[in-house]
Amino acid sequence: VQLVESGGGWVQVGGSLRLSCTASGLTFDDYVIGWVRQAPGKEREGIASYSSNGGNTYYAESVEARFTISSADGKHTVYLQMNNLKPEDTADYFCAAGPRFTAFSDSVYISNPGQFAYWGQGTQVTVSS
Repeated sequence: VQLVESGGGWVQVGGSLRLSCTASGLTFDDYVIGWVRQAPGKEREGIASYSSNGGNTYYAESVEARFTISSADGKHTVYLQMNNLKPEDTADYFCAAGPRFTAFSDSVYISNPGQFAYWGQGTQVTVSS
């Protein structure tokens, strides 16, 4: 399984960025693809997840209404559109993938990002004035 992120960088407060994650080596419909971030000195935070099987999306409260996770049909690519960025959004952002559970909601990956089985290399996002 390979997850390749792109799209990080520096942006001013209030600006926007779009991260991309291209997944290969897995059956896309059987996995939840998500974004996890880690700021310096802080724990990992699951911020968004997407499942192509049903199109379910989940968000952490810290990003809901500002970030949107989506996928381009047939391309095995998941995007994270980030709007109205704040300094506290500065972090390394990781794309991650984990199997869909029959017993639990896909939202489990938001509250427990360590459950993701596969991780990308990460991309840095810096938000400043």
